[in-house]
This record gives sequence, C-alpha cells and structure tokens, in this order.
Amino acid sequence: MKSKAIKKKFVYLVSPNRIKSNNFYKDLKDIFKTKKISFFQLRLKKDKLKDKLIIGKKISKICNKYKVKFIVNDDPFLAKKLNSDGCHLGQKDMKILYARKILKNKILGITCHNSITLVKKAIKNKANYIALGAFHTSKTKKIKFKSSIKLLKSVKKITNIPIVAIGGINDINYKNLLLNKANFLAISGYIWKNKKYKPLEAINNLK
Repeated sequence: MKSKAIKKKFVYLVSPNRIKSNNFYKDLKDIFKTKKISFFQLRLKKDKLKDKLIIGKKISKICNKYKVKFIVNDDPFLAKKLNSDGCHLGQKDMKILYARKILKNKILGITCHNSITLVKKAIKNKANYIALGAFHTSKTKKIKFKSSIKLLKSVKKITNIPIVAIGGINDINYKNLLLNKANFLAISGYIWKNKKYKPLEAINNLK
C-alpha cells in the first residue's frame, strides 16, 4: 500500500491511566513532533481533581504548541475548566445533550461500542465523532464489546461523522482499519505499555 493512501494525522492518542513522571511530557512532545497525532485524550480514572487540573494544564500547553486537539475523557466540567477542545463521553457518562449545554460548540465524541442503534442515537444527538470497538484485545481495559470490520463498513454507509476505532490497535493491525475507512485510531497501550519499544519508537512504527 502506498503511504500517501493513509491520512497523515490518523492517531487519536489516549493517555496512560497514570501520569507519574516528567518523562511522560518529554515523550509526549517527541510524539507530537512526528505530526501523526490529531487528538490527545486525557484519561485519568483514579486521580484527584486537583491533580487532573495540574496535569491537564501542562498537557493543554503542549497540545496547543503542536496543534493537537486536546480532549478530556468522561468529564465535561473538567473539560470546561481546562478549556480543552472537547470531551469524550462513554455510554454511562453525562448525556451528550447536557454536555453540549456545558461545552457549547466544543468537540463531543461518544463511545458506541458495536451498536448501530447507539450510532444512530449519536448521529441524532449531533456528536462530532463516534468511537467503535473494541476491534482487538486491549491492554488498557477489559473488553466487553467486540467490534468488526463488517460493522465499520455498515456505519460508514449511514454517516459521514468521523469514526475513531478503538481497542488493542498496534503496528501489526492498524493498516487494516485505515484501509476500511476508520478516520482515526485510538491508541494507548501500544504506546505507553509497550515492552519492546519506547513511546517514540512505537509511534514511528505507524507509517
């Protein structure tokens, strides 16, 4: 496959579950310099609000410098405090219509798992993007919903809303999702939990 067939900034990078050291910020800058990242999602499930604010403000500055969209996971109120570009909502998070009132015209993405019904609901509620998956076994979280290329093709037929493919995406399986018209690939464990490659090496394998 010719490299020009792949959109250059196709990576939707998701943070590790914990951000403990300054090495993370250096790695993040190096990754952003590759110009492969369109979105960065801050996904901290167990940190206190004050820590999320401190970390989020640092990341926001880096995202602004490298022109990467900064998305906050789960929490529209935190997204507003950080003045992020948007918020990603799961099915158990705040309803998108309420989040829209808080964040106005910011980006709102929603997880639709492997459900056409949820996709149609997201379209109706004017989500800015939809996330489908998991397409593969993930190191980041347990897989409750398994998605498929067949579903991806079906969704592409009913909407032009950008699709973010999620779940266990790595340097072996990523091209198949792009060839089947996933707009962005949500990647986390392959970058941050990779025992073989350092973060910059891992991202450079996605060509």
